Amino acid sequence: MSHIHYRYLLPALLVMTGCASFDIDQSTQKLNQQYPAYTQGKLALASKPEQQKNMQEQAASLLAQPLSQDAAVQLALLNSPALQAMLAQHQAAGASAAQSARITNPLFTFERNRQSGELELGRLLSFGLLDLLSLPQRQTMAQHSLAQVQTQLSVDVIDSVSQVRVAWVKAVAAQQSLEYARQVGDAADASAILAERMYKAGNFNSLQAARQLAFKADAVAQLSFARHASLATREELVRLLGLNDEQEKTLKLPERLPDLPAAPLAAESLGSQATKNRLDIQLAKQELDAAAARQGSSLVSSFTDMELGIRRDTNFDAAGHGEIKRGVEVSLSLPLFDWGDAQRTAMNANTLAASYRLQATVNNAGSHLRSSYSAYRNMYDIARQYRDEILPLRKRISAENQLRYNGMFISVFELLADSREQMNSVLAAINAEQQFWLADAALQAELLGRPSASNLNSVKSTATAEAAH
Repeated sequence: MSHIHYRYLLPALLVMTGCASFDIDQSTQKLNQQYPAYTQGKLALASKPEQQKNMQEQAASLLAQPLSQDAAVQLALLNSPALQAMLAQHQAAGASAAQSARITNPLFTFERNRQSGELELGRLLSFGLLDLLSLPQRQTMAQHSLAQVQTQLSVDVIDSVSQVRVAWVKAVAAQQSLEYARQVGDAADASAILAERMYKAGNFNSLQAARQLAFKADAVAQLSFARHASLATREELVRLLGLNDEQEKTLKLPERLPDLPAAPLAAESLGSQATKNRLDIQLAKQELDAAAARQGSSLVSSFTDMELGIRRDTNFDAAGHGEIKRGVEVSLSLPLFDWGDAQRTAMNANTLAASYRLQATVNNAGSHLRSSYSAYRNMYDIARQYRDEILPLRKRISAENQLRYNGMFISVFELLADSREQMNSVLAAINAEQQFWLADAALQAELLGRPSASNLNSVKSTATAEAAH
């Protein structure tokens, strides 16, 4: 056996290992700085009882007043167990990524053999030699993995906040629609009662009475739909906010959606953001970098594996005199049956697939943004048309019909029919405002590379229906 100063080896390995780590608090602070419009500085993992208590106190303060959209986002960040679980899961993923950059612990073997009065003590400290040689590459891989974890955390936080924004819009719009549906129901009740009296008095034929009763029945059905929609959307928001039963009882929503912005976002201001800072492109690039790093680090390991052992043996003869022997051992896996060609083919294919996914993501970025902006702009125009043209015209028609009724030129049923049409226009205007705010939430997420297909499809279908109408 050749001699080696192995007492210097372990400190050298410790220096080589470095210190790759992942800190969830630093990651959440980074997100708070990068995306203040989404996190409002409130994103944090509550891992200590005092942090949890502080968050609960802030949540109670938010629930003490009608919940705006921004307040709903804050409440979810402070109160949602699902969001906290997501942060903890990312902490675990980050820790696993950091762990991959560390050297596997050495294996210590001790042997004691006695034969013919002689005693032999064997001590072997073994390391994965290939593990040591590939350490720089594995550290590079770990950095790529940590970058992916950070970007994926951004993606998941933005998705969660977008879901809260969308749920808040739906819940407020459904509550607002329910109030007007009740008014339509009251008008239908009054019309049906009056029609029944006039039919019994002989002033109405059966067809006229049936029309009023049919309208009442339809209004009752629509009111039932509105009640369920209001409850279902509210409960969806409750789940996303992470409210318990006691907190749910204190939840109050605004009476109506926010006013439309004075002017929509200009398309020119969005063009430069088609590929800038998009998370989907960042994630695709990081996936490609990680695949390339894995391919490089696994090239040698696909052929063989090596292990380095440091041995120190002591032999005692019958008289008790000891002799120390030192040396090293190297073991090598012989690639007789598996040359690793299938493994290398798989790695090459994974890298190629990642490169094509990056290309597809970059190609689709502009298309997604144009589609999202189209939905946003058209919904803005429709909602503004209801606000500035349709509803004022309905009010004008209603005022004229009131004058005609006062002059006995039209009947009370015509007046009630006009009232119903006005209320239906108000319901349509509420729906248009809802679709605009949903499109706004989808566009804001799209600018960061997080398209929400379900929201866009909802907006597109509504726009098509409005156009057909």
